[in-house]
Amino acid sequence: MKKIFAALLSASFLLSPMVVSQASADDHRRPHVVVKKKVVVRSHWKKGYRVNASERRRFSDVNDYRRYRLAPPPRGYRWVRADNDYLLIGVTSGIISSIIAGR
Repeated sequence: MKKIFAALLSASFLLSPMVVSQASADDHRRPHVVVKKKVVVRSHWKKGYRVNASERRRFSDVNDYRRYRLAPPPRGYRWVRADNDYLLIGVTSGIISSIIAGR
């Protein structure tokens, strides 16, 4: 009984490198799976929303809009940065005309 057990044990030690090498060879034959994640940035700003004075104090003016690849603002409008969004708001009315998210 001991001889049979010793023979099976030694055979398993001898065969294990062949099984591992076969498994690694099978890994190279399989195509690699690439998972692409889509990131959706949602902004709480809406076009046509009126920005009140307390919210406007948090914004920073964007004077160098070309640096951020923004179009020049029309007369009576200005670009402001709110969090990571760029808003085109009316100077007098405070209504959001355009939103550029996450640049």
